[in-house]
Amino acid sequence: NLVLCFKGIPQTLAAFGLEGFLDGAGCKLVFYLHRVARGVSLTTTCLLSGFQAVKLCPSISRWMDFHIRSPKCIAFCCFLCWALHLVVHSYIVRYITGPMNSKNKSMDKIYLYCSSLNPGRLLFSVIAVIFLFMDGTCLALMVWTSGSMVLVLHRHKQRVQHIHSCSLSPRTSHETRATHTILILVSMFISFHALASILSYRITLIHNPSHWLRSISVLVASGLPT
Repeated sequence: NLVLCFKGIPQTLAAFGLEGFLDGAGCKLVFYLHRVARGVSLTTTCLLSGFQAVKLCPSISRWMDFHIRSPKCIAFCCFLCWALHLVVHSYIVRYITGPMNSKNKSMDKIYLYCSSLNPGRLLFSVIAVIFLFMDGTCLALMVWTSGSMVLVLHRHKQRVQHIHSCSLSPRTSHETRATHTILILVSMFISFHALASILSYRITLIHNPSHWLRSISVLVASGLPT
């Protein structure tokens, strides 16, 4: 909801030609909360996938299962996610300067309504490596946990295959439906996130990207939380 609110609404207002609806503090707040919400959405979805794998996979010990699934552990992990992204994205407050103006139009090619200072090639490279590592780690963990759950469901289906064969119902087994759901969700999530990241990076490198490229980038980025 935060991602859709702090990116979709300002972008829509700018697309309809409304100008100057955000001051300096508003630009900083919108950009900052959007990036924090995007990061928290990714990491908490990764955590959810991990908790589901712990619950489903029998290879994990009962002690770990009990402690990881406790409400205190889940709340602490969510708190760490928020704290991490609130700190990591603090650089945005410094480089987002305010509404778009004629002297500085480095950000109008992405959001159309705010401008920013040039962080420099070195800082840009460092920030890109940090976020690439964080996003890549989360996506890799999601693939691993989803694959583990699919493998467990497949083995369970093989064990109870004789029960399904005796059933007169032609419906698809619960294991098969769960496997399809897991594969569809993780495929959509990774595809949307990877495509949005590639488009965002591409737009940052292009001096004057086209309107269609900007619109597609916003649409893809909004498609994931939707």
